[in-house]
Amino acid sequence: MKEKELVFKKLRRFNLFMGALHLVQGIAMLFLATTVIQTIAEFSPTITQNFLAFNFETQALELNSKALFELPFGILVASFLLISALAHAIISIPKKTNDIYTADLKKGINKFRWFEYAFSSSIMIVLISTLFGIYDIASLILIFIVNASMNLFGLVMEQLNAGAKKEGKIKWGPFVWGSIAGIAPWVAILLYMFGNANFDLVPWFVWAIIGTYFVAFNTFPINMILQYKGVGKWKDYLFGERTYIVLSLVAKSILAWLVLFGAMQP
Repeated sequence: MKEKELVFKKLRRFNLFMGALHLVQGIAMLFLATTVIQTIAEFSPTITQNFLAFNFETQALELNSKALFELPFGILVASFLLISALAHAIISIPKKTNDIYTADLKKGINKFRWFEYAFSSSIMIVLISTLFGIYDIASLILIFIVNASMNLFGLVMEQLNAGAKKEGKIKWGPFVWGSIAGIAPWVAILLYMFGNANFDLVPWFVWAIIGTYFVAFNTFPINMILQYKGVGKWKDYLFGERTYIVLSLVAKSILAWLVLFGAMQP
């Protein structure tokens, strides 16, 4: 029992350390985006609303659009990391939430992880979408919600299979539906991207974002598969938990800086 308690204490310190890394990056990015790098501060895509309006001259309904607001791009990129830092703080600092976190881990569940992913990764996919020219508010809301749903399917997967590994009866439905939901935003992004057939004009950072996100997108479900298959060290749920934490930091850090500097490009 004492050995297990020591493991959870180490995991608590690990969460604090990783949260600090997210926080430092988020603050640095916020500083760069608002004061140092003018091109990032000035980059604020105009979000629009499309609607049908009756044209009395042509006597027909025609598609129109109006500007709604300017998206504070640099600040939102920083918020992506700051949300992650806050999530690590919530599960590490207050004793009450840390006790909930620990009790859930013993059952093979981490609800904090999936709620945090639902917010932070959905903000990031919306920002990536705007880099590819998706400015319509309806499309961005749908992209945010579908991506958030993908992560909440991950929570359902864990809740549905709590204790199931010992019995060998894993229910993979939420994993499958979540994977389908996760692909949907990228279908929209690729439709915008491939609308221009001249790929020589596609900036380097676009390919870097796609490649990074593709790798990151696949590492998280692979980690879940290894957990539920009980492969090697993944037989211990806590090993998979640490892997999630490392993957989250690496993927978010690379994506955040790529997206931020992508906003600096012509």
